[in-house]
Amino acid sequence: MKIVHQKVLAEDIYELILEGELVQHMSEPGQFVHLRVDDRVDVLLRRPISLADYDKGTSQCTLIYRVEGQGTYHLSTKRIGDRVDVLGPLGKGFPVTKDLAGKKTLIIGGGVGIPPLYNLSKQLRAHGASVTHVLGFARADVVFYENCFKKLGTTYVATADGSHGEKGFVTDILTAQAIAADRVYACGPLPMLRALEERFADGDIPLYVSLEQRMACGIGACMACVCHLQDDPEGYHYKKVCRDGPVFKAGEVVLA
Repeated sequence: MKIVHQKVLAEDIYELILEGELVQHMSEPGQFVHLRVDDRVDVLLRRPISLADYDKGTSQCTLIYRVEGQGTYHLSTKRIGDRVDVLGPLGKGFPVTKDLAGKKTLIIGGGVGIPPLYNLSKQLRAHGASVTHVLGFARADVVFYENCFKKLGTTYVATADGSHGEKGFVTDILTAQAIAADRVYACGPLPMLRALEERFADGDIPLYVSLEQRMACGIGACMACVCHLQDDPEGYHYKKVCRDGPVFKAGEVVLA
């Protein structure tokens, strides 16, 4: 795929837009692509990056990623016109069903778990649902896409240090605002997902979580991203995040 746009959104956070026919196969919010940055030995493995958005009319998709290691660093040095080897779309995304018209949906994201929730919000609105967003960041200089989410629905922002929005975590906003919802979707760090799973443990409100997991092949062959089932936490039954996820219904897998 060809790079048509790349810019810094926040500290170490980049927005990358790719163009290619692969976009025509994208459909589920929450899926990801596996990027091969280049042929350098130190970045031989592909990097999984979730899809923030896509547009079949222009054959373009948007990725938002954080520079953390050699692979994402080299990706951040790519320029418009460069090409990137892309495998995807991969995984199973968030369920967006036809019965959502008139429903209240709640989207909860933390850090670099937020990008796939943008396209999810757009699809929920397209199906007639109202959307409320609760987004958590570490501090003000890593906040991104706040205004984009505000255009789609009510948006609350929390920062751990209180430098932007409300001070605290997404769970603090949920407690303070008592937001009503018929369905909840979340993506972010494991402590956040575990706290949400406990909050919605009674199962009255369906909760779907997207896991951030290290992986190698991205297609279920290497077994690097397996997670145990909650009804067999120490046994031999498991799910592969890359193939069976990254989205699971709360209570399906062990969040460890």
